[in-house]
Amino acid sequence: MHRSIADVKGTSILELGAGTLNHLPFESTVERYDVIEPFHELWEDSQGLGRVSRFYDDIRQVSVDERYDKIISIAVLEHLVELPDVVAHCALRLASEGAFAAGFPSEGGVAWYSAWRFGTGTAYRLQTGLDYAPLMRHEHVNKAYEIESVLRLFFSSIEMRTPLPSFHGSLYTVIVASNPDLRTCHEWLGPPSSR
Repeated sequence: MHRSIADVKGTSILELGAGTLNHLPFESTVERYDVIEPFHELWEDSQGLGRVSRFYDDIRQVSVDERYDKIISIAVLEHLVELPDVVAHCALRLASEGAFAAGFPSEGGVAWYSAWRFGTGTAYRLQTGLDYAPLMRHEHVNKAYEIESVLRLFFSSIEMRTPLPSFHGSLYTVIVASNPDLRTCHEWLGPPSSR
């Protein structure tokens, strides 16, 4: 996912859910790198701290006047309960030629199901005696098709990328979305006072 996201050009980047800042090494032409990560313990000891311009806990803290060439998320969107709101806010903060690049599990596909069910799920059951499926349902609240649907709602240009030619054969999907529908974003979020 990291390489595919890094292939999308941009020098001013906002990373949504930056975690330990492990994506930073993949971005070589960055002039400004801002991150959203509310769990500070993940990044506070990171070697990449010096390369980050600004830290935020929430997309709503990023000024509505701020614009980025590229907004990215890697293995984040599947966890967001407020997915449409977050995507709409991201779309409003893109530069006119900017792109939102998101990588997420191909959840709903055969390869993804097999990997967690027979890999992690089996190991978890052997170790704990418990079923891993309830944890997956709790952690991954959005499947790949739901994420794609939300991105299609707010962006008019969508490019799907999978490492293999088939969604069902791939463990992850990357979507590069551009040309946000600003009217739909504003309508979804409501008047500025309610944001």
